[in-house]
Amino acid sequence: MRNQSSHLQLFVFLFLLAFARHSSLTSAQEIENEEEFDYIEGSGRGPEHWGELHEEWSLCKNGTMQSPIDLLYERVEVVPSLGRLKRLYRPSNATIKNRGHDIMLEWVNGGGSLYINGTEFVLRQCHWHTPSEHVIDGQRFDLEIHMVHQRSGTQLPNVAVVGKLYKFGKPDPFLSKLEMSISSIVDKKEKVVGMVDPRHIGVPSKNYYRYMGSLTTPPCTENVVWTVTKEVGTVSRKQVKLLRKAVDDNAENNARPLQAINGRMIQFYGPKIEMMNREEESEASMSLLS
Repeated sequence: MRNQSSHLQLFVFLFLLAFARHSSLTSAQEIENEEEFDYIEGSGRGPEHWGELHEEWSLCKNGTMQSPIDLLYERVEVVPSLGRLKRLYRPSNATIKNRGHDIMLEWVNGGGSLYINGTEFVLRQCHWHTPSEHVIDGQRFDLEIHMVHQRSGTQLPNVAVVGKLYKFGKPDPFLSKLEMSISSIVDKKEKVVGMVDPRHIGVPSKNYYRYMGSLTTPPCTENVVWTVTKEVGTVSRKQVKLLRKAVDDNAENNARPLQAINGRMIQFYGPKIEMMNREEESEASMSLLS
């Protein structure tokens, strides 16, 4: 009886451990069933009601570290120690999916890695929001791409997202390569694209904002490391129209409203900081020689 009891306790422990790990990983994922929410004000399923639709979506209403936010200059803290973005992206087989509320490109085996404070986050997917979700000092842009990275294990933070903003102008080269595939999934769910190189998105290694936030769709999971580039790309009106045409009517404008900053500090890293560091190092060297 004692052996049976011990085996039962071990089984329960392993089951709970596996369940906790699975719950932690899945809670970091964005919801793909767009029928459960939309972006229409007054519909009862819009952003103001997301936190009421499911218990596990409560952070959408009660969270204190929600995204997106206005990257206000007066809240920005220059942090030289952030350093240049360290990423090692690579071409990988990808599938493009129409999730109804957005178009997502998913790298089957990961599209390489982003390194933050020595921690590796694997690039899993990217998707687009029109207009932009993040705002820079009150200015909203015409498009925003989110590159979603995830680390293995259950430690926090588990997700890191890189956001790049776009304004109307010349076509975006990365979207240009995907236009045929996006057109083909207007009435379908997904299509195999083949090899796609995430380096073609053109994310710069400097001039970026960093803050702690959340996913911008349910379940609005927090403790997400956000990196938003200050450098703004260009996209054609035709490309934005294609993205809007492909998704459901209730998601043509699929940007979540701005969320309260709640005292969070926004960090910034840029090339001027590098120059200042070099000048300080040079002055220090000269003082040692004198």
